[in-house]
Amino acid sequence: MSGHTETFEQPTSFAFSSKSMAAVQAIIAKYPEGWQASAVMPLLDLAQRQHDGWLPRVAMDYVADMLGMPRIRVYEVATFYTMYNLKPIGKYHVQICTNLPCWLRGSDDVVASCKRKLGVGIGETTDDGLFTLSEAECLGACVNAPMMQINDDFYEDLDAGSAETVLTELAAGGKPKTGSQIGRYTCEPAGGLTSLVHQAGDRAAKLGEA
Repeated sequence: MSGHTETFEQPTSFAFSSKSMAAVQAIIAKYPEGWQASAVMPLLDLAQRQHDGWLPRVAMDYVADMLGMPRIRVYEVATFYTMYNLKPIGKYHVQICTNLPCWLRGSDDVVASCKRKLGVGIGETTDDGLFTLSEAECLGACVNAPMMQINDDFYEDLDAGSAETVLTELAAGGKPKTGSQIGRYTCEPAGGLTSLVHQAGDRAAKLGEA
């Protein structure tokens, strides 16, 4: 495998851009006076998005000072939740769910396919900086397992082949179809509706007669 987990330098300064600051003020305004610390998670997310998908320590300090929180409290949040990246990641963060429902439906094959396609292991980034591969405990799309999240997009009902196709399209600069990769509508049964079908048809017919 050719991926790398190189050392990196922490930046020495961070500040929200004017665009981010407008969002920050709107978020903080949702909370009563004295409860601004409740905004820590969305503010960390904004900082991460502004800083190429990862949170440097100086950004965590900046958020802590803005909210009047002890810096250690912000570190505790950022290190507990896996949505925060504490080191640089690739342009596309590929997070494959390997929790029980996805595992039962073949997530091991999806992981193996992604490793093979990208030439990296879990926790590594491709040499071109395009992809970082991670495991996730649960991404909340169990009914359409197995699935993976890439940046803000979900790709569901995967197998080894469709997972590789998604990565190939992204590498080529394309925009793969999100959601189910087998044509399933949202989280309906894979073979289509099986309940209340006739009742719905009868009701429609009656409305038409009226």
